[in-house]
Amino acid sequence: MKAVFEERNPITKRLKEAVKPTPLRRRVTLALSAMKIQIRRLENTLHQLERRDKDLYQKCVGALQNKNSPLAAMYANECAEVRKIAKLTLASQLALERVALRLETIREFGDIAYNMSAATQVVTAIKNNLQNIVPEVSMKLEEINDNLESMIFEVGEATESTLNLTPTAEADKILKEANILAEQKLREEFPELPEYKVEEGTKEQR
Repeated sequence: MKAVFEERNPITKRLKEAVKPTPLRRRVTLALSAMKIQIRRLENTLHQLERRDKDLYQKCVGALQNKNSPLAAMYANECAEVRKIAKLTLASQLALERVALRLETIREFGDIAYNMSAATQVVTAIKNNLQNIVPEVSMKLEEINDNLESMIFEVGEATESTLNLTPTAEADKILKEANILAEQKLREEFPELPEYKVEEGTKEQR
């Protein structure tokens, strides 16, 4: 009777063996822990950028008070570059926080092949974005993503399904929402750059 039951439900049995056992759940937990470490690293990087921005902003204001427009322009331009990096860093942090929530859901309820696909695509995009900004975080994210993708393939084999690892609308949505939220937060936090006039042409800039 047992042999007959197993013969009738091979896919169900293999799926349960793939998703439910402790080893696979443990791997999700380890990936989640590693992900949270990278999120904290991005938080620390953002704090450093905020301090750098504050220092440059104060120097820009000081240069304007001393009527040194060229120096003020230099500080303002550098401040703008720091803010670009800060925006990318914060957007990456926010997107990874969404991925961490997804991993927590997967750990509790399973359904790895379906729920983890968008997460791996988000991590891949962030890894590429951070490659020249925070390379150590980018490398760790690549390791995490390799582990996540291996789990997807294993479950895909267990369910005899074909996995689609091309970018999805859900992954794009997560990245866009994180980018918009990061822009809003930084606009609220960073003071607007002061106006100054370039001596050549007296053109006002920000």
